[in-house]
Amino acid sequence: MNSLYALAFAFAGYKWGDWKNWKAYYSTILFWIVIDLVHSVLTYHYTLWEFHTSFDKALLPNHTFISFTLDFISFPATVLIYLGHYPSGLRKQALYIFSWALFFTLIELLTLHTWKGISHHHGWNIWWSVAINLLTFPMLRLHYKHPLWAWLLSLCATALFWNVFDVPLGTMK
Repeated sequence: MNSLYALAFAFAGYKWGDWKNWKAYYSTILFWIVIDLVHSVLTYHYTLWEFHTSFDKALLPNHTFISFTLDFISFPATVLIYLGHYPSGLRKQALYIFSWALFFTLIELLTLHTWKGISHHHGWNIWWSVAINLLTFPMLRLHYKHPLWAWLLSLCATALFWNVFDVPLGTMK
């Protein structure tokens, strides 16, 4: 199922992504990838969520491969679409951000409840995913416009989540 998600995101990115301006979005794509990879390292032995395989286990045999697929296919495609179609006007922007957060939340709910493709651990739940989604999409736009502010706020958010979920230092390699 994860490979189907990746194909759907790749197709959507190809069809609706703003490829003319990909260089302008490149650093924001890398920003999202780095943030996710840092999360993966910090919580490697204290997983807040874990991806599970399905019929495509030969292609994506474990959590790490599934996470890399998100990082290197789904996230770049999303940024190309999201930033490429970002509206003007505060009201439209708020609705746009909410729509993307809702879309990602619905994907997670589908994955969680229909085929158990993700599980939550150590106090994480769908509401935390909603919060992360509502944080991620404005942060992507902030990074595109003001990268240093996005890095600073992401560092603060990481510290906050680290403390909220009481991630033990001893679980780090």
